Amino acid sequence: MAGAEFLLAAVHLQSKVNLDGQDQLAEATVLADAIRREVKLRGHERTVVFGDFNMNPFDSGVVAANGFHAMMTRAAVSDGTRTVQGRQYPFFYNPMWGFFGDRTPGPPGTIYYRRPGQISYDWDMFDQVLIRPAALPWFQGDVEIVTEIGEVSLLKQNGRPNPDVGSDHFPIVFRLRSAE
Repeated sequence: MAGAEFLLAAVHLQSKVNLDGQDQLAEATVLADAIRREVKLRGHERTVVFGDFNMNPFDSGVVAANGFHAMMTRAAVSDGTRTVQGRQYPFFYNPMWGFFGDRTPGPPGTIYYRRPGQISYDWDMFDQVLIRPAALPWFQGDVEIVTEIGEVSLLKQNGRPNPDVGSDHFPIVFRLRSAE
C-alpha cells in the first residue's frame, strides 16, 4: 500500500445563482462521468474529489447514482457500487454530512446564505470532500471546517464566514495518511 497512486480532482462547480438544481445535476453527471473514465484509464479506484460543489450533500447532483453517488456513511458505500437500471455506479463516501447542524464542534455549514423565498436552509455545505471506498484506508476521518488560520479568525461575531478577511465560504481541510 505504500506509494499508492491517487486520482485527486479539485472542483469549483457553478453557483445556484446561475443554475437551478436540474442544471447542476446535469453538470455533475458530466463531471462524474469524466472522473469514471479517468479512473478506468488509471486502473484503480483510489479517487478523492474535493472543493466547492455549490450543492449540498443531499442535492441530486451529489447523491444521484449517475452523478457523484456520494453517501453519508462508510457502511452505505461498503459494497463499492450500486446497480441502477442495469448500470453499475461506484460510490463516494461524503463525510461532510456529519458537519451539519449545531451539534458539531464547528460551524453548522461552510457558507451562510438566507434566501428570500419560502425555503431557506441558511447554512449550506457546499464545500465537500468525496472519497471512493478504495481510498478509505488512507482516510481516518481527518476533515474539518476551518474557522481560523493562525491568529486570524475567519468568523464574524455572529459565527458566519467573514468575507472581509477570507471568503464567504469557510475552507475545509482533509488529510490522507499512510495506510497500514
